[in-house]
Amino acid sequence: MENIIPKNKKITYEEFKEIDSKTDEMLEFINGEIYLLSTPSVAHQRILTNLSTEFGIYFIDKKCKHFVAPLDVILQNDQEKHKVQPDITVICDEKGLTENNYTGVPELVVEILSPSTASKDYIIKMDLYMRFGIKEYWIVSPKNQEIQIFSLQDGVYGEPINFSKDEVLKSVIFDDLKIDLKNIF
Repeated sequence: MENIIPKNKKITYEEFKEIDSKTDEMLEFINGEIYLLSTPSVAHQRILTNLSTEFGIYFIDKKCKHFVAPLDVILQNDQEKHKVQPDITVICDEKGLTENNYTGVPELVVEILSPSTASKDYIIKMDLYMRFGIKEYWIVSPKNQEIQIFSLQDGVYGEPINFSKDEVLKSVIFDDLKIDLKNIF
């Protein structure tokens, strides 16, 4: 890709949209900075497919629906606007859903770690998701074969609930969502 992404300079969302429209690269925009999304590994894709299957079964005939990346999620308020692409997004209020993206606050998002995204997922995205009130945030570690669930309590994410590959994960906000992690890793 030609060097159209500014380095070490915060930009506006409008400037980002102009850059985004001129490239085929997958980009995220958080806190005035552009992040280039890398091609996921086979392990990442396997986990994503397995989780998506479990979500698909669980959300059949329910109000909420899950979406797998790439789906642009626009988080905005009066002061700020961001574009992210969580690996999985669970949406219960579809009024912000258009043909090309979702503008609103998902109930739950899942990010699958890769070596190049771990710090962004744990620091930058966690802060963003917490500020916008996403009730549940899952971080999946392919390397450690575990999932951490962060749930919003009094406006902040507390200590995570950790689930390893031999356990059955239980969602905090969806009472009856249980996933045997042997089927995921």
